[in-house]
Amino acid sequence: MVMRVAIRVDASAAIGTGHLKRCLSLAQALSESGAEIRFVCRHIDTVAARLMNMGAHAEHWLPAPAEALTPQPDAPPHAAWSGVPQAQDATETTLALSEWRPDWLVVDHYSFDARWHRAVRDALGCRMLVIDDTADRALDADALLDHNWAPDHRVKYAGRLTREPWWLCGPRFALLSAAYRHAPRYRFHDPVRSAGVFMGGTDPGGISGRALAACRSAGFSGLVEVVSTSANPHLHALREACALDGRAALTLDHPDLATFFARHDLQIGAGGGAAWERCCIGAPSVVVAFVDNQNAVVKALGSLGAAVGSSPDALHLSNSVRALIEKPELRRNMTALSREIVDGYGTLRVAIALLGSKVLLTPAKQSDAKIAFPWRNSAITRRFFRDPRTLTLIEHMTWWRQTLSRSDRNLLIARLGRVKVGVLRLDWDAERQQAEVSIYLDPNYAGLGLGKHMLRQLSLWVQALASDPKRLVAEIHPDNLASRRAFESAGYRRLDDRHWRLELAI
Repeated sequence: MVMRVAIRVDASAAIGTGHLKRCLSLAQALSESGAEIRFVCRHIDTVAARLMNMGAHAEHWLPAPAEALTPQPDAPPHAAWSGVPQAQDATETTLALSEWRPDWLVVDHYSFDARWHRAVRDALGCRMLVIDDTADRALDADALLDHNWAPDHRVKYAGRLTREPWWLCGPRFALLSAAYRHAPRYRFHDPVRSAGVFMGGTDPGGISGRALAACRSAGFSGLVEVVSTSANPHLHALREACALDGRAALTLDHPDLATFFARHDLQIGAGGGAAWERCCIGAPSVVVAFVDNQNAVVKALGSLGAAVGSSPDALHLSNSVRALIEKPELRRNMTALSREIVDGYGTLRVAIALLGSKVLLTPAKQSDAKIAFPWRNSAITRRFFRDPRTLTLIEHMTWWRQTLSRSDRNLLIARLGRVKVGVLRLDWDAERQQAEVSIYLDPNYAGLGLGKHMLRQLSLWVQALASDPKRLVAEIHPDNLASRRAFESAGYRRLDDRHWRLELAI
């Protein structure tokens, strides 16, 4: 059965577009991994509808607020953003999803706290993933996603959680669109030939114009490309500023920010989700915090050497831009460091974490060999192999072909939807009553609990297709703790320090 995932998120002039954009990226990854998606959004203004007007996923729109909301004293700090009291929103969200019955509900909204989470989850009987980065209110989450960097997320959320969640935290889980997995990276140049400015979809405070002015006051006379959206309430003033500059180009509703980030030698942007997009591309950046929840991102990127932080102050911004222009070695190091932090696979990791129990096994084909080649050769994978050598592609392709032709082996591919995630091999004894299990994953998805789900599905596959299977066995290196946990979770019993066995029900 297809897993259903509902997403409760809003966008508006006050909220901005970042929450909805990252949820759209997550929805794309969830759909790619086999889930059915439904969005629940509120008509606050026209911002969300403009972004959602694509028809890729089912949508349910909650009614617009009847009047301006005056939050109660015990409401979350950002309660006004939702436009209605959170108890009302919880009731309306529940009604919107009551017949559809999601397996997971993803909520990305600072206006809602543990009371909303508990009420909606209990009414729908689903699990809840809370996306947050503020840690400014009580949360009741089965899984917590905070893709910002922190020295210790448990310390950050101390006293805020009503239960122990599944922690999906740090830039490894950055919610970037699929384009960033394989997008061309920035190619470093010593001189700054051109600069880019992107301050988010709604450009709070009209800071894009200030960033353009900062480039000029820093002494940069080259091309500055300013990217914004049709939802920018300051668009008229920004058009005028770009026209008066003479060397500025304004681009609206850019369909591919990854290429924009890659084509300029210097980027100036907000400390929201786009900060992680610039890291993935390796773009040397000045990152500006103009709302409180961005301060931690800007500070973290600065401490990691992945960006230069700045306040919105015109002089501070200008000095930060000048520092990057004048120090090419700083920009070079920044490019290398930022790419190490974000790899573009975070959104798929979250999707696979949520959907892992739905993994499917299919017989491998020769065309799967090239896909599995980098998985098999990963140092993480082969360090516990009996033969830990790095294979050439020819050696791997030959082994794969020979394995597929053998009657005493089964080679299987694990996948979630269209995403292939791992390999399983069965080596049968002469009577085909016992098989030794070998398993490895795409290392991009290590640590998400996939191994145990693959092994559980393998047991069902064997019992359904083999004539009279009795048991599955495995040899596991004593230091391979992740593999030992996976086999134990799948019901295998440890015989000694290396050997494990699963007796199959007849």
